[in-house]
Amino acid sequence: MLKKSIELIRREAAEQSENSLKRTLGPLNLILIGVGLTLGAGLFSITGMAAANYSGPAVTISFIIAALGCGFAALCYAEFASMIPVAGSAYTYSYATMGELFAWIIGWDLVLEYSVGCATVAISWSQYLTRFLASFHLYLPAQLTISPFETAKLADGSVIHGWINIPGALIVVLMTLIIIRGTKGSAIVNGIIVFLKVGVVLVFIALGWRYIDPANYKPYIPQNTGEFGHYGWSGILRGAALVFFVFIGFDAVAASAQETKKPARDMPIGILGSLLVCTILFGLFAHVMTGLANYKEFANSGAPVAIAIEKTPYGWLSQAIILAILIGYTSVILIDLMAQSRMFYSISRDGLLPKVFSDVHPKFKTPYKSNVVLCSFISLFAAFVPMRVVGEMTSIGTLLAFLMVCIGILILRKTDPKAERPFKVPFVPLIPILGILTCLAMMVFMPADTWIRLLVWLAAGLAIYFVYGKKNSKLRKSVRIIKSTDSEP
Repeated sequence: MLKKSIELIRREAAEQSENSLKRTLGPLNLILIGVGLTLGAGLFSITGMAAANYSGPAVTISFIIAALGCGFAALCYAEFASMIPVAGSAYTYSYATMGELFAWIIGWDLVLEYSVGCATVAISWSQYLTRFLASFHLYLPAQLTISPFETAKLADGSVIHGWINIPGALIVVLMTLIIIRGTKGSAIVNGIIVFLKVGVVLVFIALGWRYIDPANYKPYIPQNTGEFGHYGWSGILRGAALVFFVFIGFDAVAASAQETKKPARDMPIGILGSLLVCTILFGLFAHVMTGLANYKEFANSGAPVAIAIEKTPYGWLSQAIILAILIGYTSVILIDLMAQSRMFYSISRDGLLPKVFSDVHPKFKTPYKSNVVLCSFISLFAAFVPMRVVGEMTSIGTLLAFLMVCIGILILRKTDPKAERPFKVPFVPLIPILGILTCLAMMVFMPADTWIRLLVWLAAGLAIYFVYGKKNSKLRKSVRIIKSTDSEP
């Protein structure tokens, strides 16, 4: 199996050239990136969907289970990120431990994770925008705010089919323009927005706690309907699998390693710090939201926070919170787009994708061509695909990526036990094994159609690898040159 040595990866990252990414991020920037991406569609939209359809009020348990699996994976990410401080996240780690083919598989999976995750947030952003404008008697045509595969019920009771989600597509385009101008500026914008989002969450918890109705928690774990995954403990686990994708924030932190000033020190702080902050906020937020309103009220709603806050005397605050959520969502889209382009940057630098994905802007030092291509792809997803579909695809893609990272730690501890590790996962092999088992358990509870879409996606990725990537791999070319030189008399 053809692998990249850790030393080779480090040497490539250290080379200064026109295509080098600028190191501008510190530990606080990394934590804000992680929190910024995590406090997004999962908390403000997917939470209601998971509660209404799968977990009931026990969605808080779903978050705890998801956070537990993320905790195991986060420790593994932190070790890798401190050892291999380059762009590429799990893709680069897999290249060093399991070889080029597995690296391509995980890289292609991360394309699914980030791109479809970004589309999920954009779709939810569109739903909150529609609700916000409606409060001022500004009504966007329903057909232009949902996908062709969704329906909307109008005020007169009639049901219409969607055509295209224009607001969802437009916000992706706008955030792409900001990303192209540079990481430092993006980090500053993100920092401001993250503080706003955390403030919204804390205000919601503080104001809502006094008005929790204990009756909304009965039964805390609704009885299973007889269908696997719909309430009961199987529903809690399916809910955990659905909300899992919201924890991809620390994966985005790992993807920013090559733009970090002191990655060996700062990466573990950013990864574990963002996970800790978000886990606490998630548990409290979900508890308050399901206590304010009956979980069934969140069905088919893309704005469950608005429903919950209207159960308090602070209904007037609903629009202010929705506005803050809209602003907050923009940071999630921004970070998703940034992480995705850095992933393509790494894969392209290895020759597995065309050079266009690693071309860096002469002034802004960002992979601008990659940003434009991704913008086109993601905006189409946001415009034409339902949120349930993209949300579940993101979750299963994230679970697979975390699973591979945990496996990679076990392999690297065996194959290179003496490698320098500024941060080490404790209790190996227990922690990586627990991470593997937790991720596998949640993947098993995903719906069958989500598995089918994942397999189709991976099959398309393998076709691209064998048709283009394998032939153009820089590592394979260098190995062929070395063998050819050795065979000369």
